Amino acid sequence: MNVVCCDLEGVWVPEVWVNVAKKTGIDALKLTTRDIKNYDELMQYRLKILDEHKLTLKDIQDVIGTLEPLDGALEMIKWIQSLTSLIVVSDTFTEFADPLMRQLDYPTLFCHSLEVDEDNRIIGYKLRQKDPKRQVVKALKSLNYEVVAFGDSYNDISMLLEADKAFLYRPPQNVTDDYPQLPVVNDYAGMKEMLLKYF
Repeated sequence: MNVVCCDLEGVWVPEVWVNVAKKTGIDALKLTTRDIKNYDELMQYRLKILDEHKLTLKDIQDVIGTLEPLDGALEMIKWIQSLTSLIVVSDTFTEFADPLMRQLDYPTLFCHSLEVDEDNRIIGYKLRQKDPKRQVVKALKSLNYEVVAFGDSYNDISMLLEADKAFLYRPPQNVTDDYPQLPVVNDYAGMKEMLLKYF
Protein backbone atom coordinates (compact mmCIF):
# COMPACT_ATOMS: atom_id res chain seq x y z
CA MET A 1 0.00 0.00 0.00
CA ASN A 2 1.28 3.44 -0.84
CA VAL A 3 0.37 7.08 -0.33
CA VAL A 4 1.56 10.37 -1.82
CA CYS A 5 2.50 13.31 0.41
CA CYS A 6 3.13 16.66 -1.24
CA ASP A 7 3.49 20.36 -0.70
CA LEU A 8 0.79 22.89 -1.67
CA GLU A 9 2.24 26.28 -2.66
CA GLY A 10 4.48 26.20 -5.70
CA VAL A 11 3.16 22.73 -6.56
CA TRP A 12 -0.61 23.13 -6.91
CA VAL A 13 -1.23 26.81 -6.19
CA PRO A 14 0.75 30.07 -6.42
CA GLU A 15 2.88 31.21 -3.49
CA VAL A 16 0.50 33.11 -1.20
CA TRP A 17 3.06 35.44 0.38
CA VAL A 18 4.58 36.36 -2.98
CA ASN A 19 1.14 37.41 -4.19
CA VAL A 20 0.46 39.35 -0.99
CA ALA A 21 3.75 41.17 -1.61
CA LYS A 22 2.72 42.01 -5.18
CA LYS A 23 -0.74 43.21 -4.16
CA THR A 24 0.47 45.35 -1.24
CA GLY A 25 3.72 46.52 -2.79
CA ILE A 26 5.63 45.25 0.26
CA ASP A 27 8.61 43.53 -1.39
CA ALA A 28 9.88 42.21 1.95
CA LEU A 29 6.99 39.72 1.98
CA LYS A 30 8.30 38.00 -1.16
CA LEU A 31 10.67 35.82 0.86
CA THR A 32 9.43 32.22 1.22
CA THR A 33 10.64 28.82 2.35
CA ARG A 34 12.53 28.73 -0.95
CA ASP A 35 14.76 31.47 0.47
CA ILE A 36 14.91 30.96 4.24
CA LYS A 37 15.54 27.50 5.70
CA ASN A 38 14.29 28.16 9.24
CA TYR A 39 10.48 28.36 9.20
CA ASP A 40 10.13 30.10 12.56
CA GLU A 41 12.66 32.73 11.51
CA LEU A 42 10.67 33.31 8.32
CA MET A 43 7.32 33.57 10.13
CA GLN A 44 8.64 35.94 12.80
CA TYR A 45 9.99 38.11 10.00
CA ARG A 46 6.59 38.06 8.27
CA LEU A 47 4.68 38.85 11.47
CA LYS A 48 6.93 41.85 12.11
CA ILE A 49 6.25 43.21 8.62
CA LEU A 50 2.49 42.64 8.93
CA ASP A 51 2.52 44.54 12.22
CA GLU A 52 4.58 47.41 10.81
CA HIS A 53 2.17 47.83 7.89
CA LYS A 54 -0.97 47.11 9.97
CA LEU A 55 -2.09 44.35 7.62
CA THR A 56 -4.93 42.17 8.89
CA LEU A 57 -5.93 38.57 8.24
CA LYS A 58 -8.73 39.87 6.01
CA ASP A 59 -6.20 41.78 3.89
CA ILE A 60 -4.37 38.52 3.20
CA GLN A 61 -7.57 36.52 2.71
CA ASP A 62 -8.71 39.10 0.13
CA VAL A 63 -5.54 38.43 -1.88
CA ILE A 64 -5.92 34.66 -1.54
CA GLY A 65 -9.50 34.97 -2.80
CA THR A 66 -8.15 36.21 -6.14
CA LEU A 67 -5.77 33.26 -6.66
CA GLU A 68 -6.43 30.21 -8.79
CA PRO A 69 -4.67 26.82 -8.90
CA LEU A 70 -1.77 26.44 -11.31
CA ASP A 71 -2.73 25.30 -14.80
CA GLY A 72 -3.35 21.55 -14.80
CA ALA A 73 -3.19 21.20 -11.01
CA LEU A 74 -6.71 19.86 -10.44
CA GLU A 75 -6.37 17.37 -13.28
CA MET A 76 -3.05 16.15 -11.90
CA ILE A 77 -4.46 15.76 -8.40
CA LYS A 78 -7.39 13.76 -9.75
CA TRP A 79 -4.99 11.54 -11.70
CA ILE A 80 -2.93 10.81 -8.57
CA GLN A 81 -6.10 10.11 -6.59
CA SER A 82 -7.13 7.59 -9.23
CA LEU A 83 -3.96 5.66 -8.37
CA THR A 84 -3.61 6.11 -4.63
CA SER A 85 -4.32 8.37 -1.65
CA LEU A 86 -2.99 11.94 -1.67
CA ILE A 87 -2.23 14.06 1.39
CA VAL A 88 -1.23 17.69 1.01
CA VAL A 89 1.21 18.56 3.80
CA SER A 90 1.69 22.31 3.95
CA ASP A 91 3.13 25.05 6.12
CA THR A 92 0.14 27.22 5.25
CA PHE A 93 -2.68 27.92 7.69
CA THR A 94 -6.29 26.81 7.86
CA GLU A 95 -7.29 30.48 7.75
CA PHE A 96 -5.56 30.83 4.35
CA ALA A 97 -6.26 27.51 2.73
CA ASP A 98 -10.00 27.16 2.20
CA PRO A 99 -10.48 29.21 -1.01
CA LEU A 100 -7.60 27.36 -2.65
CA MET A 101 -8.58 23.89 -1.42
CA ARG A 102 -12.15 24.43 -2.62
CA GLN A 103 -10.83 24.94 -6.16
CA LEU A 104 -8.84 21.69 -5.86
CA ASP A 105 -11.93 19.72 -4.71
CA TYR A 106 -10.64 19.51 -1.14
CA PRO A 107 -7.84 16.95 -1.09
CA THR A 108 -6.80 16.01 2.46
CA LEU A 109 -4.76 18.85 3.96
CA PHE A 110 -2.51 18.89 7.04
CA CYS A 111 -1.39 22.42 7.97
CA HIS A 112 -1.14 24.95 10.83
CA SER A 113 -3.32 27.66 12.38
CA LEU A 114 -2.96 31.37 13.11
CA GLU A 115 -3.42 33.39 16.29
CA VAL A 116 -5.57 36.45 15.54
CA ASP A 117 -6.50 39.27 17.93
CA GLU A 118 -9.81 41.13 18.29
CA ASP A 119 -8.72 43.59 15.59
CA ASN A 120 -8.18 40.79 13.06
CA ARG A 121 -4.40 41.28 13.26
CA ILE A 122 -2.23 38.15 13.01
CA ILE A 123 -0.21 38.02 16.24
CA GLY A 124 1.23 34.52 16.08
CA TYR A 125 0.87 31.02 14.73
CA LYS A 126 0.53 27.48 16.05
CA LEU A 127 2.43 24.66 14.40
CA ARG A 128 0.46 21.43 14.22
CA GLN A 129 3.57 19.77 15.66
CA LYS A 130 7.35 20.09 15.51
CA ASP A 131 8.85 19.09 12.13
CA PRO A 132 5.31 18.41 10.91
CA LYS A 133 6.02 17.30 7.36
CA ARG A 134 8.50 14.64 8.44
CA GLN A 135 6.17 13.50 11.22
CA VAL A 136 3.34 12.87 8.74
CA VAL A 137 5.59 10.59 6.71
CA LYS A 138 6.85 8.80 9.83
CA ALA A 139 3.28 8.21 11.00
CA LEU A 140 2.20 6.82 7.64
CA LYS A 141 5.23 4.54 7.50
CA SER A 142 4.35 3.24 10.98
CA LEU A 143 1.01 2.20 9.46
CA ASN A 144 2.90 0.20 6.81
CA TYR A 145 2.37 2.64 3.98
CA GLU A 146 5.10 3.21 1.43
CA VAL A 147 5.34 6.98 1.10
CA VAL A 148 6.16 8.88 -2.07
CA ALA A 149 6.76 12.59 -1.42
CA PHE A 150 7.49 15.72 -3.42
CA GLY A 151 7.82 19.43 -2.79
CA ASP A 152 9.77 22.48 -3.90
CA SER A 153 11.33 24.19 -0.88
CA TYR A 154 13.62 23.88 2.12
CA ASN A 155 10.68 23.18 4.42
CA ASP A 156 9.86 20.06 2.37
CA ILE A 157 13.29 18.46 2.71
CA SER A 158 12.74 16.57 5.97
CA MET A 159 9.56 15.08 4.47
CA LEU A 160 11.38 14.08 1.29
CA LEU A 161 14.33 12.53 3.11
CA GLU A 162 12.00 10.56 5.40
CA ALA A 163 9.88 9.22 2.52
CA ASP A 164 10.55 5.90 0.83
CA LYS A 165 10.76 7.65 -2.53
CA ALA A 166 10.92 11.37 -3.21
CA PHE A 167 11.67 14.11 -5.71
CA LEU A 168 11.79 17.89 -5.94
CA TYR A 169 9.15 19.65 -8.02
CA ARG A 170 10.26 22.88 -9.74
CA PRO A 171 12.69 23.86 -6.98
CA PRO A 172 14.83 26.99 -7.07
CA GLN A 173 18.47 26.39 -7.94
CA ASN A 174 19.67 26.89 -4.36
CA VAL A 175 17.52 23.99 -3.13
CA THR A 176 18.67 21.77 -5.99
CA ASP A 177 22.29 22.63 -5.25
CA ASP A 178 21.90 21.85 -1.55
CA TYR A 179 20.18 18.48 -2.14
CA PRO A 180 21.69 17.00 -5.32
CA GLN A 181 20.65 13.48 -4.27
CA LEU A 182 16.98 14.30 -4.94
CA PRO A 183 15.74 13.97 -8.53
CA VAL A 184 14.08 17.05 -10.03
CA VAL A 185 10.86 17.26 -12.04
CA ASN A 186 9.78 20.53 -13.66
CA ASP A 187 6.23 20.01 -14.93
CA TYR A 188 3.15 17.85 -14.41
CA ALA A 189 4.04 15.59 -17.34
CA GLY A 190 7.36 14.86 -15.65
CA MET A 191 5.59 14.36 -12.33
CA LYS A 192 3.28 11.79 -13.90
CA GLU A 193 6.23 10.00 -15.48
CA MET A 194 8.09 9.93 -12.15
CA LEU A 195 5.08 8.65 -10.21
CA LEU A 196 4.43 5.91 -12.77
CA LYS A 197 7.93 4.60 -12.00
CA TYR A 198 6.96 4.30 -8.36
CA PHE A 199 3.50 2.69 -8.68
